[in-house]
Amino acid sequence: MSDLVYRRNVAIILRRSDGCVLVCERADFPGSWQFPQGGIDKGETDAEALVREVGEEISLPPDYYNVVEHRGPYRYTFSKGVKKHGCDGQEQVYFLADLIKPCEGVLKPDKKEFRSCQWIRPEDFHLAWAGEIKRDVYVEVSQALSSRQNSAMRTMAILI
Repeated sequence: MSDLVYRRNVAIILRRSDGCVLVCERADFPGSWQFPQGGIDKGETDAEALVREVGEEISLPPDYYNVVEHRGPYRYTFSKGVKKHGCDGQEQVYFLADLIKPCEGVLKPDKKEFRSCQWIRPEDFHLAWAGEIKRDVYVEVSQALSSRQNSAMRTMAILI
């Protein structure tokens, strides 16, 4: 049995009507791209944390997107000896959400978190863009999403 402590976390795969998904380049690791994510505060549900984190990280209010599915938790461990928030890693719940109205001028990345954000076709995402410690989770999420016959869930499957 492991003595590792994992921080609860949520992440969003935000998809536009043209099938493109939002990826964000981390401010602290240039060249490392990820989906918006963040920790769950004490007393918060996963859904409440998602709304708060999406608002904090990319300034997008919940009336701009519709959650269609969620999966998890998935775990990753920080590099050996690294602890954040007193934890050895993160345990994430992934939400797939469709953008339901144009967000130009509304979507603004928090510069403490992200250098930039961009919409890409899922097939243009390369696993090497993700931080090394998160790659296994991205593969797991991709496999879980592709196991469903629902086309909404297959979006992530072509990311790797």
